Amino acid sequence: MTEKDIVTAIMRYLKTVPQAFCWKEHGGMYSTAGLPDIICCIGGRFVTCEVKTPSGKLIKLQEITITKIKAAKGEAFKVTSTEDVKVILENLEVKPYDDSLDIS
Repeated sequence: MTEKDIVTAIMRYLKTVPQAFCWKEHGGMYSTAGLPDIICCIGGRFVTCEVKTPSGKLIKLQEITITKIKAAKGEAFKVTSTEDVKVILENLEVKPYDDSLDIS
């Protein structure tokens, strides 16, 4: 599975999480280098995910950016799967989607 595939699967999952506004950060000459791949506001919390394949490693700039986000009281994680994100959100006490609420 490629990093792009993992990002797609995570974004698909995050669209089902209540009170979540998330986007894929697309790098380019006008973006800030080192920003995590996925940026979210979930239930009023700033949460970011740097997506890697299971064998992928963070580069120094990504490590520094994650440290800065955490120092600013945001949440920042290296993730390799949708399961990683689910565990993180459970630990942050973000409730999973409940389709009985019939939110549209």
